[in-house]
Amino acid sequence: MSVSVIIKWGGQEYSIRSLSEEDTVMDLKQSIKSLTGVLPERQKLLGLKVKGKPAEDLVKLGSLKLKPNTKIMMMGTREEGLEEVLAPPPENDDVVNDFDIEEEVIEVENREENLAKIARRVKDYKVEELNPPREGKRLLVLDVDYTLFDHKSCAETGQELMRPFLHEFLTSAYEDYDIVIWSATSMKWIDAKMKYEEFYSRKNTIMFDDIGRNFLMNPQNGLKIRPFMKAHLNREKDRELYKLAQYLQEIAKLEDFTGLNHKHWER
Repeated sequence: MSVSVIIKWGGQEYSIRSLSEEDTVMDLKQSIKSLTGVLPERQKLLGLKVKGKPAEDLVKLGSLKLKPNTKIMMMGTREEGLEEVLAPPPENDDVVNDFDIEEEVIEVENREENLAKIARRVKDYKVEELNPPREGKRLLVLDVDYTLFDHKSCAETGQELMRPFLHEFLTSAYEDYDIVIWSATSMKWIDAKMKYEEFYSRKNTIMFDDIGRNFLMNPQNGLKIRPFMKAHLNREKDRELYKLAQYLQEIAKLEDFTGLNHKHWER
């Protein structure tokens, strides 16, 4: 019996109808390569799973029980596009000049008054748990304003202000990371999650925020993301989450994040 799927990638859809149930995931990837130019080893097919785990290359398509014209989201980059994707960020006049924490970070992080404030916050704050921690997963802490959404521009719906690739980014990240959403309005520092110390620590936690001072007490765990502003002008060219999803996949293989310098994540 034939298998027909639709691959979504780069804002376009690619229809594949030439495969059978006896073909494998690798055969599917080869077909995708012929249409997109993305090598099989650089393809990540979201939602293609067997018993909750990503389908291996040798798995037969028939065992996946795919419905006709199933839509599969792919993440991946052509070889010739890697240089552009991994290039250093351009200067952005709209980015607020956040103060440089390099020289002050150790002093600020270890000040007794700051540690006392964090201790009180951890003791008093109640974390709203939507799903229990999953053993073996890393922790990804995400800011909302200007990281996931442009919260100031005018729009008819919230979806218009959503950062490009947000759904794909969250779907991809959730395979390796438990996710915490926070907002500076309530100042849920990374340490507030330490009630789950059997799962998370400095060794397996990373936080994205567009303002560096928001992870001043946890500098080693923070990655400063470019702010997403003026959604109507930048929606078509913002690729920050797309590239960060690839970075998260790479570092998820590590047992310890403390040796990483997230300032150089694009290199």
